[in-house]
Amino acid sequence: MAENETLECITEHERILQEIESTDTACVGPTLRSIYDDQPNAHKRFMEKLDARIRNHDREIEKMCNFHHQGFVDAITELLKVRADAEKLMGQVTDTNRRLQEAGREVTAQTEEVIRCRIQQRNMATTVEKLQLCIPVLEMYSKLKEQLESKRYYAALKTMEQLEKVYIPRVSQYRFCQIMAENLPRLREEIKEISMSDLKDFLESIRKHSDKVGETAMRQAQQHRTFNSAVAKQASMGHYTKPVYSLNGRTHTHTPNGLLMDDDTGDEEEADEEVLTAQDLVDFSPVYRCLHIYTVLGDRETFENYYRKQRKKQARLVLQPQANMHETVEGYRKYFNQIVGFFVVEDHILHATRGLVTRAFTDELWNMALSKIIAVLRTHSSYCDDPDLVLELKNLIVIFADTLQGYGFPVNRLFDLLFEVRDQYNETLLKKWALVFREIFELDNYSPIPVDTEEEYKLVVSRFPFHDAEIEKQDFPKKLPMSQSVPQIYTQVKEFIYASLKFSESLHRSSTEIDDMLRKSTNLLLTRTLSSCLQNLIKKPHIGLTELVQIIINTTHLEQACRYLEEFITNITNVSPETVHTTRLYGLSTFKDARHAAEGEIYTKLNQKIDEFIQLADYEWGMAESDGRASGYLMDLINFLRSTFQVFTHLPGKVAQTACMSACKHLSTSLMQMLLDTELKQISMGAIQQFNLDVIQCELFASSEPVPGFQGDTLQLAFIDLRQLLDLFMVWDWSTYLADYGQPTSKYLRVNPATALALLEKVYRGMKDTSKKNNIFSQFRKNDRDKQKLIETVVKQLRSLVNGMSS
Repeated sequence: MAENETLECITEHERILQEIESTDTACVGPTLRSIYDDQPNAHKRFMEKLDARIRNHDREIEKMCNFHHQGFVDAITELLKVRADAEKLMGQVTDTNRRLQEAGREVTAQTEEVIRCRIQQRNMATTVEKLQLCIPVLEMYSKLKEQLESKRYYAALKTMEQLEKVYIPRVSQYRFCQIMAENLPRLREEIKEISMSDLKDFLESIRKHSDKVGETAMRQAQQHRTFNSAVAKQASMGHYTKPVYSLNGRTHTHTPNGLLMDDDTGDEEEADEEVLTAQDLVDFSPVYRCLHIYTVLGDRETFENYYRKQRKKQARLVLQPQANMHETVEGYRKYFNQIVGFFVVEDHILHATRGLVTRAFTDELWNMALSKIIAVLRTHSSYCDDPDLVLELKNLIVIFADTLQGYGFPVNRLFDLLFEVRDQYNETLLKKWALVFREIFELDNYSPIPVDTEEEYKLVVSRFPFHDAEIEKQDFPKKLPMSQSVPQIYTQVKEFIYASLKFSESLHRSSTEIDDMLRKSTNLLLTRTLSSCLQNLIKKPHIGLTELVQIIINTTHLEQACRYLEEFITNITNVSPETVHTTRLYGLSTFKDARHAAEGEIYTKLNQKIDEFIQLADYEWGMAESDGRASGYLMDLINFLRSTFQVFTHLPGKVAQTACMSACKHLSTSLMQMLLDTELKQISMGAIQQFNLDVIQCELFASSEPVPGFQGDTLQLAFIDLRQLLDLFMVWDWSTYLADYGQPTSKYLRVNPATALALLEKVYRGMKDTSKKNNIFSQFRKNDRDKQKLIETVVKQLRSLVNGMSS
């Protein structure tokens, strides 16, 4: 057992020694530690083993040294021999090196020069290479400066873009490139500001010169319309010629010719061949340039919003009229020119640019403008009282509408406005013709037209459609029944129709509509203007009976001429009067109304004249006996009536008869009122007799047929009330009156009891007053007691009759 352990220990120590010999000294520590970790006193045995191993190695070293010692001695001997040769060689090498150093010093200097030149050459090549990279950048920047100086901003922006994306990145390490890169944003802002300034100048320029653009566009539209009319006429005749003018308001060419403000259009041929458009009059390049610049800068929306906002402001300024625009046609023309110029420019911008303005934007502007235009025209046209100015305004509106319609703007509301302007035009015409009619009536002599020769007769007939076989058979000189105002009025009515027709031209209306407008306006002239003038004329105080008679004759002839006015309108419009919706002229009713008014005025003036004569009556109501002849005032009145009714021979029979009957009735009524006047307290029988003589003259006048056409004693019946009343007093036939009262066959059927009572009381008071003055009342009572009792009895009976009627 002990022997086995000893063998294992020896084997272990052998392994450790081998490991120490083969292992690096740095790793010996763990190996040695394992010796102390084994059995106790194991290290002593190991030390012993180690000493034995060391002794073995010493013996081997000694054997090796003994084996190589002779060779070492021989090597030392040889080395000593070589030492002398080495020192000799060292001297030779040192000498050779000295001589080589002296010989290479010049070569070294030349070599250093070569090296320095090579470095310079390399630096120069590098510099050239870098400069070749920098020169394009500098050239582009120089080009940018030139473009900015020449105001080629769009090209400058493109150059900046190339500099930023292509050139500067290649040499971005250099300071000057950094400075360039820092300047580019500032240059962009400058370009932006400059282009915006140019745009503002452009907007200001077109605001000032839009009237020139509008004037040119409206002139071209008018020439285009005139040319179309001419072509239509030539086509109807089978001919056609090439158009000279064209409404070329829409174009896509971008040739900026600048603003042409001279009014010299050159020769007529050149003016005919050359058609100026918006871009011929306005330089649009600032808009295009600014649009492109803002597009490149990515700020197009800002530009569009600014442009639209400014144009809206300008639209409001353009639509604001001058305060005195309605005074002259030039004011309206300038107003329309500015508006047309504005929208022609907008239409060009719409089609020449993409999206700067849209159709919706222009439509919005136009709708806003159209409402404002209509309101302005409606207001200002209402101030205009000159029909010529209104007609010129209408022509301007038509050209204005046609011009903008050619550019695609809806103008139906403008043509609707023309109907309102037409009403205003008709009103001004009516006012003008009212003055014309008044002047004609004032200058008329209200006497038949004398014609001394055939030429004079034809002249009158050419102006007025007069046909009368009897008058044509008469020899010259002769007189036509109407006065000078009749042909003048007829002519002026035709002139009015012509004037009204002028407004209907170019309204794009059918012949039927034009015919209807003419007839309605003519009806207004007849029923309102002429009728009013006639009514005012008839009411004038200086118009006497003779003038009124002539007015009735005149209106009769004018009424007969109405059918010729119908034919006149038909010939103008070529619309048959048998058309279903054709309006008829109301001249017949107009002249009938005027004639009836004149007739009524005749009756009134006759009665006024009769009243004037009646006021001259100076009866002596207390006279004892009559003068035996009629009163002077009454004879004068009858003579006046005779001469007046002789003038009535030209009047229609019924008018003269009515006037005569009215005069007699009024005279009878006035005489009756004179007898029954409450201020007249007493009447003598002599005054009754005198009054009876006057009434007899009135009856004689009525029976003499002052106006033909009365049947029997019809005219005398106007005095029947007076006659029966006077007969009752003259005959003193009270018994018959009272006995037959109320009977249809009564002799005094027309005598009212109240009338008889009033007059009887006045006669009774007159009889008593006469008796007192003559101081024979007592004798009267003795001689006429029965008559007094009769009067008292009659009075009582009459009062009872009156009371019975009132109850």
